[in-house]
Amino acid sequence: GEEYVENHNGVDIVHQDIKVKINSGPEKGSELTVRNGGGTVIPEHQKLEKGDRVIIGKNISMGETEYYIVDRYRLPPIWIISAGFFALVIIFARWKGIASIAGLVISILVLVKFIVPGILEGGNPLIISLIGSFIIAVFSIYTSHGLNKRTSVAVLSTLITLAISIVLSVIFVKFAQLFGTGNDEAFYLQMGQFENINLRGLLMAGIIIGSLGVLDDVTTTQVATVDEIKKANSSLRFADLYKRGLSVGGEHITSLVNTLVLAYAGASLPLFLLFSTNKHQPYWVIINSEFIAEEIIRTLVGSTALTLAVPISTLLAAYFFARRKS
Repeated sequence: GEEYVENHNGVDIVHQDIKVKINSGPEKGSELTVRNGGGTVIPEHQKLEKGDRVIIGKNISMGETEYYIVDRYRLPPIWIISAGFFALVIIFARWKGIASIAGLVISILVLVKFIVPGILEGGNPLIISLIGSFIIAVFSIYTSHGLNKRTSVAVLSTLITLAISIVLSVIFVKFAQLFGTGNDEAFYLQMGQFENINLRGLLMAGIIIGSLGVLDDVTTTQVATVDEIKKANSSLRFADLYKRGLSVGGEHITSLVNTLVLAYAGASLPLFLLFSTNKHQPYWVIINSEFIAEEIIRTLVGSTALTLAVPISTLLAAYFFARRKS
């Protein structure tokens, strides 16, 4: 393609006229010229080179057809990286790795085929996510860890803690006066066909689904820990099992709280940087903003849920495994 520089009001505007060949779709095989940039200054990494693959959009307005570049085509590397990850899981976890991938598929299917369509059709986001989370908790955990007593105790612990996290999310969100309008996505959802979506309910739904992923990790690990302690010393009774299991759980809480905070902070890092560069407002005003407050409450609900999950799962595991003679 050719690169051009035009000066508009003292600003150099760079654009490229790119020759592309369409490889799929109704116009497969066609060759055309598409402009990249022109309306804004495009940085170096957005410039295209020979051999780059892009997604082309088509717009027909008043009888005129306009083609434009939507984005780079990056699905092949995504599939390769995903395949590498799945291969790594299978190599080190073998059949359990395959089972965990199956559990992941179930979670994604419930999210894509039930939770998202249910919310888009006007259902209550909180109720829809509640039902979907319970389905994910039961089916994905059993699929990943197998049908056995250990998994059943973990599922029961997860469901109990999940119910508590739902109550916490409702209380925390209302108490903090959050309405789910703290990001650009919420702004766009208020427009057009999605204007009737309950954004506060959507916020609570997101908090619940995010907490579920952490709960799975905590409950299965704690139950497995107590089970192994009992196998190592069959003479241990309920109190001893609970005490020793909780000792391990304390370390688990310490690491997971930090992990959860960093995960949420990392996902929202660009916006955190944007808020931090605003020198015209004091920090307490920035923290008070709905966007930052939502992330704080999201983290606190998840952290509270995982903290409660440790004693709950340890208690249930100690109760059920203490009754086993060997």
